[in-house]
Order: sequence, then C-alpha cells, then structure tokens
Amino acid sequence: MIVCVAANPSIDKLFEVERLVAGGIHRPIGFVQTAGGKGLNAARAAHHLGGDVRVATILRGHAGRWLEETLQAEGIGGAFVWTHGENRSSLSVADRSAGDLTEFYEHGPVAPEAAWAELMEAASGLFRTGGWLTISGSMPRGLSDTGYRELVTEAKGAGMRVALDAEGEPLRLAVEAGPEIVKLNAVEAAGLLGRPADGREDALACCAELRRLAGGDGRAGIVTRGADGVTVAAPDGTVYEGMLYERGRYPVGSGDAFLAGLVVGLERGDRWPDALGLALGAAAANAELPGAGALEAARANELRDRVEIRTV
Repeated sequence: MIVCVAANPSIDKLFEVERLVAGGIHRPIGFVQTAGGKGLNAARAAHHLGGDVRVATILRGHAGRWLEETLQAEGIGGAFVWTHGENRSSLSVADRSAGDLTEFYEHGPVAPEAAWAELMEAASGLFRTGGWLTISGSMPRGLSDTGYRELVTEAKGAGMRVALDAEGEPLRLAVEAGPEIVKLNAVEAAGLLGRPADGREDALACCAELRRLAGGDGRAGIVTRGADGVTVAAPDGTVYEGMLYERGRYPVGSGDAFLAGLVVGLERGDRWPDALGLALGAAAANAELPGAGALEAARANELRDRVEIRTV
C-alpha cells in the first residue's frame, strides 16, 4: 500500500490562453480543475499507475467538500481530517504561443495544532508494514515545523518506508528522522544544503549529501533537474543519472508524478534502475496532459522504455 500525506491540499486550476498579456483580458481556450497540491498530485499519479493508494489530508469548508468528492469520483479513498476555514486554490496560466507557464500559489489559512494531531492519527491508521508513505509539499501555516519529522518517525516505527519531498525547515527536520528517500528539485536541494544544485556536478554532490543526511546506507538522495533529468545516490551507494528526451506543455505536477512512479515501482519490487525509468516516464507523461497527475499509464510505460539510465 502507498499512503500519500497531503497536509496543505489545493484546488488547482489551469487556464490555457493563446497569448498571455499583462494587464489584458483573456478568454481561455482550455480549463482544467483538479484536486491538487503535491500530495494529492502524487496520489493521483500513483493511482493511475496501478498503485494501491490512500490519502491522508486536511480538508476545509466548501472547497474541502469539492476535494473530497473529486477524489472519491477518481477512486482515491483515505482518511480526511476536517477543520475550519477553506482549502486554498492555485492557478497556472499556460501561454500557448510562448510555451511557458505563469503560476500563482496561495499559502492557505492557518491551521490549528489539533488538526495536525488528527492527521497524524488518521495517517497512522492507514499504515501497513512494508508499505510506502509519501510526504509531499508544504505544511499549513500555524503548525510546528517538527510535524513532518514526527510523521517520519511514526511511519518508520510502524514498518513503513518513507519518501520525502518537502521544503524549508520542515524538510530539514524531517531528513534527520531518516526517511528512505529524499527527493528534491534543484531549487529545494540548494535551499536545504546551502550550495548550488542545478549543474550536473553540483547535483551529483547534492545527492550524496542528501543520502548522508538521511542516514547513509539504505537511504537514497535524489535531485530532479527538469529537462536535464535526474541524479540519484541510491540506497546501496550506486550513483545514477537518468534522462528522457521528451517535453510536454504542462509540467506542473511532473515532480509529483516522478515520485509516484518511483514509489509504485519500488513497492512492486522493481530494481532501482527500473523504478527510475518508470519515474521519468511518469513525469514526462504527466507533462503531456493538462491536470497534474492525470497521466495515462500506458503512455508512462511507453516513455519508460525510452529512458536512459547510466551508472556514474
């Protein structure tokens, strides 16, 4: 089983326009709305890839009811913790002529500490020995930075394996608890480690450092670099580089789809190079369709066969 924690979910909206002009009025030529935020994006992608997925998330108000109904319609169940206020929204605007995205992300309202305690309890009720827990994205404002570290410790005590993809102080503290995987993009890695991570050599060094910080042997450090692929320091110390020469118009959520593909592969017993292939295939398939995590499994598997994985 794969449990995906989404502490700060969002209604994610994507508008597509022919050309984005600052100060102008636009009539979108396309619109997609999904139950999003990184944790729910990862859950959706893992579900599409055939994973046995449950979510644990904090919901609020009318927006929360929409999120719950959407997840249930997609066949994704789990544990839902309710608190006051409304869940946040995020907006991406795809400029078709320029081929780029302009993005807006709400922080979301402050959450009470009681909501985190309830989320911990709800997630723990889903844990199964040998399963995977993904912890993705930001924590709601108002909660302790130690929350993700507590969650990693709780999951490992229950025999779960943990994949972490977060940011800031909650990330730094959670890494100290020894998750099996720390997967960051280059910006997040640079922020945590205080050194560049965008160049190849820098990314390789950052992977090794992430692995060391998480506990060394048996842990993996991963830096995703967008179109430049991924660098990995695997649990056994092998260092990999992965590349897939495919580009899509909708990259939002591709990092989440990467994590989903990796965990789905590992959960079913794939070797690390094969799981990385599925991860890169899922990330590329995600970028081909509007709506984060709404990938097609057949396309992800087709793209997986084009991935280049090499040992460094």
